[in-house]
Amino acid sequence: MRHIISVLLENESGALSRVSGLFSARGYNIESLTVAPTNDPTLSRMTIVTVGDDRKIDQIEKQLNKLVDVAALEDITVSGHLEREVILAKVVVTPEQKTDLDRVVAAFNGSLIDVSASQSIIEMSGSSEKIDELLNSLSGVQIIEIARSGVTGLSSSEGALTV
Repeated sequence: MRHIISVLLENESGALSRVSGLFSARGYNIESLTVAPTNDPTLSRMTIVTVGDDRKIDQIEKQLNKLVDVAALEDITVSGHLEREVILAKVVVTPEQKTDLDRVVAAFNGSLIDVSASQSIIEMSGSSEKIDELLNSLSGVQIIEIARSGVTGLSSSEGALTV
């Protein structure tokens, strides 16, 4: 099962390396990883997407809690949560495809943020599933390049992940 783990960790050099090294050393796969400072400049929030059964996720959480850099963590998939990912996709567009591309991008609440005579760059944010649906809907269009941000998310339950 896919899990999204939110981690508050010290905003210091090497912290990201120690967390990713833990996953690497134990053979856990990271499907997505995002990290950025929080409203507290001493802390960063890391969002890790990984796959595993309950036992494996429990082991990951226990190992993460042993790291000195980790201040708090929560598997936000256990309760309700919101997740978002951003995608930029550069596509080749013929004049005949322009109207269809506009329609598909609008249907997914995306935007064309750069348009030239032969190509466009699409921007969209949404859940990973919605982004996958957008990409599937572009099957008639030649995709040159894709950049995905990785998942970030928050629990929708009362309260907050804090130290």
